[in-house]
Amino acid sequence: MDQLGCKKEVHFDWSKFGWVGSTENTPWLVYMSSNAPYKTIDDVRKAKEPPKCSATSTGTSGHFIPKLLEEALGAKFNVVMGYQGGAEQDLAFERGEVVCRSLSIPTFFAREPFTTWRKKNMVRILLQTGRKRDAKMPDVPTIHELMTEYKTAATTRSLVTAVLASGDLGRPFITPPGIAVDRLKILRDAFRKTMGDPVFLADVKARKLEADPDYGEELETIAKEVGAQPREIVERMKKLLSE
Repeated sequence: MDQLGCKKEVHFDWSKFGWVGSTENTPWLVYMSSNAPYKTIDDVRKAKEPPKCSATSTGTSGHFIPKLLEEALGAKFNVVMGYQGGAEQDLAFERGEVVCRSLSIPTFFAREPFTTWRKKNMVRILLQTGRKRDAKMPDVPTIHELMTEYKTAATTRSLVTAVLASGDLGRPFITPPGIAVDRLKILRDAFRKTMGDPVFLADVKARKLEADPDYGEELETIAKEVGAQPREIVERMKKLLSE
């Protein structure tokens, strides 16, 4: 996002890095209080009063995901900013000050209080932002499916691609630009082999972590696609992240 926004501190072109692979992508979800009347994104679209979602500040996922959903799906949220961190937002949710929040999927399934909330059926998940449905949420639609359903314009789809890129890329292993093709292939093959190694996967499971890899070729495609966005999309993205 910083590169697309032409920030002066950025002295690199991420599309030119060698993309080896990512152990997991980090898409987001939007959860909603089970006591709130909004059971689907369509309910939010039709609501006379938008649901209140918490966020710390502009430029965070708690802020830009709800704003993106308004742009892409016509679902308006009232984003309440100013919370100092996750703990304050969790408390605000339990007090009923807010009823929703956008959060990364790995975080939502890895820690409290979300584990307890799920066990007590305190929350429902409205949507997820990944390019495919997460195995833990097979019944929750993706933003891409909903854009097809609501016939979102192509330019807005491009905006969604740009804004969600960091989640799609996840936690990647990369090399400096200009690495020899044969060396990059060796690294990609080694990464792919590691991601399928039973001993490695057993260790991941023992640590209560997950391995949901994306491979270098796919990451490279995403990086180039995002880097080629026209100025119109970049300006829309900058506005969405800052307002």
